Amino acid sequence: MAPKTKSARVSRNPELVRGIGKYSRSKMYHKRGLWAIKAKNGGVFPRHDPKPKVSEPVEKPPKFYPADDVKKPLVNKRKPKPTKLRASITPGTVLIILAGRFKGKRVVFLKQLQSGLLLVTGPFKINGVPLRRVNQAYVIATSTKVDVSAVTCEKFDDKYFTKEAVKKKKKTEGEFFEAEKEEKSTLPQEKKDDQKSVDAALITAIQEVPELKAYLAARFSLKAGMKPHELVF
Repeated sequence: MAPKTKSARVSRNPELVRGIGKYSRSKMYHKRGLWAIKAKNGGVFPRHDPKPKVSEPVEKPPKFYPADDVKKPLVNKRKPKPTKLRASITPGTVLIILAGRFKGKRVVFLKQLQSGLLLVTGPFKINGVPLRRVNQAYVIATSTKVDVSAVTCEKFDDKYFTKEAVKKKKKTEGEFFEAEKEEKSTLPQEKKDDQKSVDAALITAIQEVPELKAYLAARFSLKAGMKPHELVF
């Protein structure tokens, strides 16, 4: 396609001599139709209020730039999905813990929390395992079950197990070289009472089944010649 040629602008008042037009000011007033616009608006030219300007704060660039690149956190667009519970794990199922402080202990599963972790207990009075959260990837579900219908565990959630952050004070030069005795954190009385109430309901159900108390108290371990893939739990 051929480029469009721009036509020269033709003025309504052609110049006779540079700076002097052919028509006078009053003639151009009538020729441009300004009298009609003025008569339409009551003898006054219409005026439009100017739009208010939005004053945006202007950010001044910094005088100095950091020597190293400032790392910006990545935006996590992943939508978390609720963890699916294994079909072999139901309320009351006896589980074997495979990792952590209580490795090899048998515990009773109570319920699954919002985070996907399992709420379990020993009970504490039988094998020393308190109310705690366990990942289902680190447990083995057995065929043994305990009646947990009498246990009320509605108050136990993920927030129940969170600990308050303690600010550490800066040590002086003298305190740095002195050996300080670490104060052991004591468990609140409310959590102790919760453990006792859960244990009381569980122990009543455990005592009704013969040899179940001894089974929960015994630690699981593999001996020589035992093949884990052939074991039936």
